[in-house]
Amino acid sequence: MDIAVLLLSMCVFFAIGMPIAYAMALSALVGALWIDLPVAAVMQQLASGVGKVSMLTIPFFVLAGAIMAEGGMARRLVDFAAVIVGFTRMRGGLSQVNILATTIMSGISGSSVADTSAIGSVMIPQMAKKGYPRVFATNVTISASLQAIVVPPSHNAVIYSLATGGVVSITSLFLAGILPGLLLGFSLMLLCLFYAYRDKHPKGEPVPIRQAAKMLVEALWGIVTLVIVLGGILTGVFTPIEAGAVACVWAFFVTMFVYRDYKWSELPQLAYRTLQTVAMVLTLVATASCFGYIAAVMQMPAKMTEFFVAISANKYVLLMWLNIMLLVLGTALDLAPLLLICTPILLPVVKSFGIDPVHFGIVMLLNLGIGLLTPPVGTTLFVGCAIGKVSVDDIMREIWPFYYVMFAVLMLVTYIPAISLWLPHSFGFH
Repeated sequence: MDIAVLLLSMCVFFAIGMPIAYAMALSALVGALWIDLPVAAVMQQLASGVGKVSMLTIPFFVLAGAIMAEGGMARRLVDFAAVIVGFTRMRGGLSQVNILATTIMSGISGSSVADTSAIGSVMIPQMAKKGYPRVFATNVTISASLQAIVVPPSHNAVIYSLATGGVVSITSLFLAGILPGLLLGFSLMLLCLFYAYRDKHPKGEPVPIRQAAKMLVEALWGIVTLVIVLGGILTGVFTPIEAGAVACVWAFFVTMFVYRDYKWSELPQLAYRTLQTVAMVLTLVATASCFGYIAAVMQMPAKMTEFFVAISANKYVLLMWLNIMLLVLGTALDLAPLLLICTPILLPVVKSFGIDPVHFGIVMLLNLGIGLLTPPVGTTLFVGCAIGKVSVDDIMREIWPFYYVMFAVLMLVTYIPAISLWLPHSFGFH
């Protein structure tokens, strides 16, 4: 009955249109009053939820990603990808450029929405001008941006780490997301190659040597960010927090003193937008901490474990049920709130079945990331439609082959843990 009161109150608050953070906080308060828990205990959890030093990772990487996405780096990464693809002269070259540029941008921005906005604003008009259907160009862009959910420096990987209470390290998650992200990008490239030959998309155009050399030099300033983030963490020079801080300084230097496309007068607005994003995320973390605390006091994780054991004691069956549940939930709520709500409840369940928490984290991120491309909540979907100037109905009619590829990658990552765990094990971080 206690759990029913907690969940029902949250659903009622959602139904009346209350913001997710407030709905979680108030439902936690209702649950505390129901079980006669002092309100002060809820308030303490609210404060302690954002009192961890590891929380600094989020504002640093959000700021670094915002500077790089708006400071001209996206256009230069597209040029870099065009140089590489242009030498092959493969059919459908621009769709390959789109995915490759997004792969690189994902390793810089850490945000699916930022990738769609930055790469889509450059690539979708270019692809449409060369004769690609706008719907296809938009589908390529939003599908490729799913890579940013898992590859470092994914903001959502940081949130998952925080939701586990530090059980899973940020470094382990960053490493675990690299191969699944690259597998997704490669799979989408194969799909686009199929479309290119079926629909006779134009071939890629080689870039003149002198122009290519200039493009490569300009893009290298941005690619160094990847070296800073991954190289610094892997060699032990930086912690993830320090890597985020150094990435901010480097992004600022490159944008303002090397590229010089961004005006100094625009920096206050960029800082304001970054603060808005960080405030939203930290508010969610704080209120989700309250909700998770009340759920733990009510023994919800233990009861969930009993429920799933009653269905089947086979961990592969459990993973299938969890995939279905997370895919459905991902269409109804945004990614960050679901990570904060579900992780404390499901983590004890998967651990009792012998499933690695790092592996489950990547599976969870991929599941909920697909939700960003599905209505009614799909944030990345709506951003892509706005940039591509196409309707959601048109996108949904033609996106199914991209869904099939994403589901196939999800199944591979789910049932072959080595795809996620090989790199963390190899570098001794797990």
